[in-house]
Amino acid sequence: MRRNFPVIAAICLSVIAIAIIVTKSVKSPAEPSIDDLLLEQEAEEPLIEPRLEYGILVDSFRIEEGVVRRNQNLSHILSAHNISNQVIHQIANAPRELFDARRIRAGNPYKLFYANDNSPLPSYFVYKPDAVRFVKIDLTDSVVIERGAREVRQELKIASGQINSSLWNALVGSQSPPVLAIGLSEVYQWSIDFFGLQKGDQFKVYYYENYIDTIPVGVDRIEAAFFRHRGREIYAIPFEQDSVLSFFDQEGNSLRRAFLKAPLRYSRISSGFSHSRMHPIHRVRRPHHGVDYAAPAGTPVYAIGDGRVIQANYSGGAGNMVRIRHNSVYTTGYMHLRNFAPGIRPDVWVNQGDLIGYVGSTGTSTGPHLDFRVWRNGQPVDPLRIESPPVEPVSEENLEAFLREKEKWTERFGRLSVVNQ
Repeated sequence: MRRNFPVIAAICLSVIAIAIIVTKSVKSPAEPSIDDLLLEQEAEEPLIEPRLEYGILVDSFRIEEGVVRRNQNLSHILSAHNISNQVIHQIANAPRELFDARRIRAGNPYKLFYANDNSPLPSYFVYKPDAVRFVKIDLTDSVVIERGAREVRQELKIASGQINSSLWNALVGSQSPPVLAIGLSEVYQWSIDFFGLQKGDQFKVYYYENYIDTIPVGVDRIEAAFFRHRGREIYAIPFEQDSVLSFFDQEGNSLRRAFLKAPLRYSRISSGFSHSRMHPIHRVRRPHHGVDYAAPAGTPVYAIGDGRVIQANYSGGAGNMVRIRHNSVYTTGYMHLRNFAPGIRPDVWVNQGDLIGYVGSTGTSTGPHLDFRVWRNGQPVDPLRIESPPVEPVSEENLEAFLREKEKWTERFGRLSVVNQ
């Protein structure tokens, strides 16, 4: 046994040495260093982007907001914030294309940016004429004026509804922008009399709405629409032909017609076409061969079609009157105007939709309104009963492409239910 002892001892020493080597090679987890912890913290916490507004690092400023009050001008606003008369004069005399101080309007917002809480003078003044555009005036050194616009994004939206009282109320009831009523009246102005909508009429519309951040700032445009009016279904299908994007009905006819349905937008009919109407002033029955649109004084009046002005003057009981000859068949008249649009005079050519005057109460009139008349072959006809032929239908070579668009939109509108209020 003793003779084997050296051998056993050598084996034990070898085992101990191997164990020490293995123990050293298998290290326990090292304690993280401060640098490692900082790196982990930076990875977990995303970097906060600096907040910019009108190109200004707003987190570095104290901001005061205000709204232009009635009869308040730029001098009133700036002098109240310690801006010197010299600087105000310099701003007021800036080029008008850069900033016209005289066009500041009551109700529009503005902001002043102060470098810190103790600063008596603002570093920047920002005026917003609308939700998108702004004018930034740098006051930190010499006066620097910059025009700009906030980034606007668009979202495709859907609205639908049924008429119970008016299109405007139907849109409000479906929580859609009421201004869509104007857009729809423009799309369908040649096809639907929006003064004659009936209870039960329905609409569906795809439209784009503008947003700044998450705030809606107005409808951009109508993409496509559907209207059921007096039992008739009328689609407004967008289709590009000859590099022009227009709306067409389901038959491929352009929704643009030779005449507009009405010479002004969004009013009401106070008196219709009649061969025997009690005159509101003379109190006798006489023909009223026109349609009276009651509207506020100053409401724009438009030519319902292309043509040549043959009369633009004061004409007794008709007051200020414009007459337009559209072709060898049709002539239209616009009476009781407050005044004429610039350039409107006899022998001037006007295009459909051109401004020709403004609603007034000149001549024999009980209040502001437009008396609109139409003559066919020299004979008065009811303006609300004119059947105007469509123009620019889909051409034969584009018909296949149009049918694909028609199928797409009719299928989309077919899936879209009507919101009932």
